[in-house]
Amino acid sequence: HVMNVTDVGHLTDDADDGEDKILKSAREKKKSVWEISRHYADVFFQDCRKMNILPPTVICRATDHIQDMIDLIRKLEEKGYTYSAGGNIYFDISRFTDYGKMALLDLDKLKAGARIQVDPNKRNPLDFALWFTRSKFEHQAMLWDSPWGKGYPGWHIECSAMSMRYLGERIDIHCGGVDHVAVHHTNEIAQSEAAIGGKGVTYWMHGEHLVTGSAKMAKSEGGFLTLSNLIEKGYEPVDYRYYLLGAHYRTQLQFHLEALDSARNARRRLEERILELRREADGVPGKRRVRSADPKAQAAAGGSHLDSFLENAASDFNMPRCLSDMWGLVKDDTLDAAAKLDVLCEMDRILGLGLAEWAEPELSSEEKRLIDERQRARAQGDFGRADEIRNILEERGILLEDTSEGTRYRRK
Repeated sequence: HVMNVTDVGHLTDDADDGEDKILKSAREKKKSVWEISRHYADVFFQDCRKMNILPPTVICRATDHIQDMIDLIRKLEEKGYTYSAGGNIYFDISRFTDYGKMALLDLDKLKAGARIQVDPNKRNPLDFALWFTRSKFEHQAMLWDSPWGKGYPGWHIECSAMSMRYLGERIDIHCGGVDHVAVHHTNEIAQSEAAIGGKGVTYWMHGEHLVTGSAKMAKSEGGFLTLSNLIEKGYEPVDYRYYLLGAHYRTQLQFHLEALDSARNARRRLEERILELRREADGVPGKRRVRSADPKAQAAAGGSHLDSFLENAASDFNMPRCLSDMWGLVKDDTLDAAAKLDVLCEMDRILGLGLAEWAEPELSSEEKRLIDERQRARAQGDFGRADEIRNILEERGILLEDTSEGTRYRRK
């Protein structure tokens, strides 16, 4: 599993026009382009850890693989797929007969409707740059020596070069956002297949947009939501993860805080049930007994829940159905607590909610003292003081629940 970091600095859209993203951010924040690219990569991976996203086997940065890109461009050059114009090297799409096949592009219609060429060096407005030695950006900070002069790579060539470096010429799965289909991944297919002489990717998997109102949640829109924004509003990263699991990756997800609140409440109910199952499995008295204590029957019942879960996970990652399977297991009264916990932990290897780490919240000595005082107040019939203490604890983020087995508590 390889993830690439495109830290060279690129345009604000997938085509060869627009504004350089890293230069734009460096200018706004008064930092170097190297500092900007490193900062945002670090923030991204910090957020991944907070959301329980497993790290890839390899994380490769474009700035460390310039020679791989140069070698790939040379290979395309030797095969006759490139041309030089205005000091830049371009991929000639007329030489690649299947150009646009994944995106089902109508090339004649695109050419007829194309704007006046932003780059006059292109023979065809759909041709794309492989290497720039001259561009509209003056004082470009990221420059490397190449056979064509000092310059920097085009965006598309980076992904193909790093993919081939770590995974070989042909790979099983290539992921990305749905907005990359028409240009970036179309160009990646063209240059990769032209270089290797055959199909390079078996499966393309494109994630749909998270949208707010009528606007897609994309970096180019500006002012986009971040995980730190949600944390500041009192949400936990796992609440957001649970929210995302509620929609299929190929379906647009409309974001609004009310929907996130619903996901947080569902995730908290799940946490309460998990903690309840732990108490039951540990032999806490007063729990209702399950209808069947037959180990074989329980193993079969638990296995059927897991089989359904894995089948849905394997069916194009149908996470909404997987969540439904998980809740079906939680509510199954034919299984005892220990059996449920075992299967839930297996399910969570895919869901990544961190169920094994959920635990009763730790209380400070002062918080424990207040809960004990409230218990005495209730026993003495002083419900006014009991309610006052409940409100004090709630202001501190501790919610109390009075049950037949005593008072339980959880953090907000």
